[in-house]
Amino acid sequence: MFFGITIEKLLVIGVIAAFLVGPERLPRYAESFARLVKKAGDYLRGAKDRMREEVGPEIDELDWRKLDPRQYDPRRIIRDALLDDTPAATPAAPAAVEAAPAPAAAGSAAALLATATAMNAASASGETVPATKAPKVFSAEELPPYDSEAT
Repeated sequence: MFFGITIEKLLVIGVIAAFLVGPERLPRYAESFARLVKKAGDYLRGAKDRMREEVGPEIDELDWRKLDPRQYDPRRIIRDALLDDTPAATPAAPAAVEAAPAPAAAGSAAALLATATAMNAASASGETVPATKAPKVFSAEELPPYDSEAT
């Protein structure tokens, strides 16, 4: 069930409610409860029909488990976005990589990904990668550049 309420607990609550309400008012309350349940069912059916009207028949084909927000893992989404397969480079691409200027923000993920892609493309074609294309590694005493507009 929900919230740890079992059938036995519901029966105990029902018996206590019957004693508190009394035999005179119990049929009236049972009837109003039945009307409430019927109205709630009608409301849900109407909402379902309106949604089917708005979205169309393809709503029945939706995989609702795929849209469950609990399944989203931000690490997986970022990894998939960064490691997305790009089309294979043409033979002229490594020469263009060497002529490309170095990225402005050397510490950003996009810059690191661009550098790694360029290094992979150059090594796949058998060319040597110049040392200036590798990202700079800072020592403990040296601070990386600070961009005040990035925050």
